[in-house]
Amino acid sequence: MSLNILARNMQATRWKPHSCYSSTAMPRALRAWLLDTASLTLRLQQLCPGRFGVRLLSQAWDKPFEDEARILGMKSGSRALVRQVQLLCGEQAWVYARTVMPVSSLCGRLQRLAHLGTRPLGGMLFADPGMQRGGVELARLGTGQAMHAAATFHLAPRPVEIWGRRTVFRLADKPLLVSEIFLPEFPAGSAGRPRATGR
Repeated sequence: MSLNILARNMQATRWKPHSCYSSTAMPRALRAWLLDTASLTLRLQQLCPGRFGVRLLSQAWDKPFEDEARILGMKSGSRALVRQVQLLCGEQAWVYARTVMPVSSLCGRLQRLAHLGTRPLGGMLFADPGMQRGGVELARLGTGQAMHAAATFHLAPRPVEIWGRRTVFRLADKPLLVSEIFLPEFPAGSAGRPRATGR
């Protein structure tokens, strides 16, 4: 059974705008990372100089989770290009990232997004002067939830609870959804953490 089919039979993740969470509701060590609006790729490269990498887990045309289709304005049952990767420091998986790209967003110059391979998406997004970033939503992910299953599918043992964030980006006014889940190996309390920019 594929990862996406497995996850689709689980509970939906309850994403909420970051303003719905008080500072005490978030893990203290992760708060700054969850609320940071800069490029996570760049932050990780600074935190892991010379050893940052991307592991491509899968990339295929598939039906997004219902909440993903809804936030992207997609019709129910529509397919999108779903890309799943781990962001690494050496061999340690620090972040699970899932990008959902509707067919209509992969036109013209944006077709290059379908051919990233192991190149980080973040570098391309934040280098585009026309990029627009929507609001950040956060979620506490637990066992039994679809996004938790997707993020921890390649981990052993699997953590009981993890935190993540997601944002709709627009390039040439075309949307794509990026979800970033912080994994247990991520050094959240590192001195290289960003400054919190939210409430």
